[in-house]
Amino acid sequence: EILEVVGLTYLEAGKKVVGVEPSYAQVYEHASGIKADAIKLPLNEDYSQNIPAMIRATNQNYRDVGFVYMCNPNNPTGLTESAREIRQLLDGIPEDMPVLIDEAYHHFVDHPDYATSVPYVLEGRKVIIARTFSKIYGMAGLRLGYAVAPAEMVREMDAYAVSSISALAKWGGVAALEDKEEERRRRENTLALRRKTTAELRAYGYDVIPSETNFFMVHTGRPVEEVGAEFRRRGVLVGRPFPPMLEHLRVSVGTEEEMVRFMTAFREIFPSIAAVGASGD
Repeated sequence: EILEVVGLTYLEAGKKVVGVEPSYAQVYEHASGIKADAIKLPLNEDYSQNIPAMIRATNQNYRDVGFVYMCNPNNPTGLTESAREIRQLLDGIPEDMPVLIDEAYHHFVDHPDYATSVPYVLEGRKVIIARTFSKIYGMAGLRLGYAVAPAEMVREMDAYAVSSISALAKWGGVAALEDKEEERRRRENTLALRRKTTAELRAYGYDVIPSETNFFMVHTGRPVEEVGAEFRRRGVLVGRPFPPMLEHLRVSVGTEEEMVRFMTAFREIFPSIAAVGASGD
């Protein structure tokens, strides 16, 4: 709902949102639904977000751009943009340009160069930070989230906001925020399983994009739709295709048992590239 409210507020009169692809598609889909448009820029070769291209697109289309969208960490790649790169983006565009920074996965970040962008709100920049209780808190069914933004922007968005949060969701959110020990446990377990599984995939010979979230992408060299069916036959569900990364499999980090089951299925479906390379020497 927060992402939709931002769109309704700042994409009036057919304005455009600037962002990268692939990223969280709902922002672009909502823009299309309200007869707005999107300027979607390709990722860099290392799958990071192309900050210089975002700056150029915003400045060249300034009158037509309603806001800039940055998912950090990005979904579906799991990569983060550093504090320096966020500063580069904000310094490179006009100060009156709204910027939506989606920090849905910030709890899982372990990279030393990452920093939340909340301080920019305190500086008075036109930055909106979107966060959710659906990830580390496991409350997706309650549809609870929040935005951090300057008071003026909150007033602008309030005109489009709908009061859709139940008492159960509110109290659940309060309880989740207070239970720091459970948050710590989930974070540590997720990061440990992410490191373990991605290390196993790399040892098996497959490239994995370094992730800072509770999911990761592995390049299989085969269409995701095709291999997704093979995983389903083995009782394992994996992510949908994310164009144009059609051979990158997006995998959520589950329990230890679930990740063992995933790796068992992966080894049944794909050969060991490391083993093939060794036998050919």
